[in-house]
Amino acid sequence: MRLRALLDTDALGLRLLGGDDELDRTVRGVMTTDLRDPSRYLSGGELVLTGLAWRRDADDSEPFVRILAQAGVAALAAGEAELGAIPDDLVAACVQHRLPLFAVHESVAFATITEHVVRQVSGERAGDLAAVVDRHRRMMTSGPTGGGPDVVLDLLGSDLDLRAWVLSPTGRLIAGPKAAGPGMPADLCAKLAAEHLAAVRTGRRGPHRVTLGPATYSLFPIRSSGHRPAAAGGARSAQASRDVRETVLSDWLLAVEADAGDWPAERLDLLQGVTQLISVERDRRDAARTVRRRLAQEVLELVQSGAAPAEIAARLRVAAPVLLPGLGAAPHWQVVVARVEWEGSDVEAGPVAQSLLEEILVDPLATGPEPSDRIAVAHTGDEAIALVPLPAVSAEHDGSEAGILADTLLESVRDPLSAGLDGDGQVTLGVSAAVHSAEGLRGALEEARHARRVAAARPGPVCAAGHQELASHVLLLPFVPDDVRRAFTARLLDPLRDYDRRHRAELIPTLEAFLDCDGSWTRCATRLHLHVNTLRYRVGRIEQLTSRDLSRLEDKLDFFLALRMS
Repeated sequence: MRLRALLDTDALGLRLLGGDDELDRTVRGVMTTDLRDPSRYLSGGELVLTGLAWRRDADDSEPFVRILAQAGVAALAAGEAELGAIPDDLVAACVQHRLPLFAVHESVAFATITEHVVRQVSGERAGDLAAVVDRHRRMMTSGPTGGGPDVVLDLLGSDLDLRAWVLSPTGRLIAGPKAAGPGMPADLCAKLAAEHLAAVRTGRRGPHRVTLGPATYSLFPIRSSGHRPAAAGGARSAQASRDVRETVLSDWLLAVEADAGDWPAERLDLLQGVTQLISVERDRRDAARTVRRRLAQEVLELVQSGAAPAEIAARLRVAAPVLLPGLGAAPHWQVVVARVEWEGSDVEAGPVAQSLLEEILVDPLATGPEPSDRIAVAHTGDEAIALVPLPAVSAEHDGSEAGILADTLLESVRDPLSAGLDGDGQVTLGVSAAVHSAEGLRGALEEARHARRVAAARPGPVCAAGHQELASHVLLLPFVPDDVRRAFTARLLDPLRDYDRRHRAELIPTLEAFLDCDGSWTRCATRLHLHVNTLRYRVGRIEQLTSRDLSRLEDKLDFFLALRMS
């Protein structure tokens, strides 16, 4: 706004004392101060309000005004409540330094002037920013020349004093204002993503407000360009009527460090426009993944159809330069399988699993505009399959080779995903060992699928299992059919349970301790605080009731499995 506009507002009670030829100066902000040297708090363009408490005598005026002029302030407004008339020495100092001077009537509070200036300046900035956002949207729609979401976030910071970040549903920082210094901490990103997904699952419309520590954030969903939210006050969009589970684990979000609860409709509309602009960038990145997805799909189809290793190897040679540009030799490969399952729902989960797996596998240490360039993910049905290249791994398959580890894959994303699943869904992943040739891909795919089934048998909404765990026969137990499980455990353990109920003999605890002590009479007796002869009597009773011999490895193994399955 211009200084001239301040004089046209009677409610502000401003009277011009000097600077008639400077009234076209632009006011970019307002500051109230009674410091003798407020320069550290000035950035230029402010209307400075002062009660003159800094002035002790006439000699104080010129240094104060000189500091303001050097800082580039737009004008000075002095209140009449303290001294009555504005001192002549202050008027003279302002004329000397060509600084416009206003007198503020004692009946007008500085807060009234501050509110008016802030409202006017913010409204003008919002209009200017809206025009910039619209231009940027047109540029990004026609290609990536608009500069990406970072440019828009910088505009929000410079023009509206809003710090904002774009986050993935897993809490990965996708974009942030470059002028804001260091990026948002990873733990805060994860918490904001979790809060957003939990709010989305409730069905409430955004923005969602959340307070973490001293700061309040407003969280706006960023949907793909084909799923635009309805206009304010308009009819519900097609997206609103769809099952939220179709997109909750794949939509980005815009986190703004501000409380949008009392924002005017114009500012909310502006932020909705920003989310739509960023959704264009989201679609562009998805389009850039098309080649990698197609490569993964072609390799997957060859592997599943039993194609000759030479044909698969040829396809891998085509894929390697795309996924690992500049790499001289063909890499090793790992296969990761993911599945998203919802209770009592026919939601098409394949595309969501594909997008989610691409997000989970992004290397947090990678640099560049698209850190997922080295990931190729296909989906078939409700299952997503990733072909992950590894530049170099150990040739020893002893579990020590480099690459993706299932037990660390989900550490940083577990909380956000759990919030999005909201108790009625599950995300499971399986990770294969690294293979160094096309011949090993079929086995790696089956290994990853089997590991995922192991993960699905575990409790919890977000689970993963790796190839190292498949060596344990205990992990195969969840796949035993329920009727076989019941029959097996009943035949071995029901006679012992019945005997314990009738005689309180504790045969089941004795059996568990005996097997856990590897059949050592002394160690087991010590653990149970029994005499060895008492232990021998109980073991004898177990063998008599079950017609088994606990000195035989086969019978020990049967008891061990029965106890685990029960």
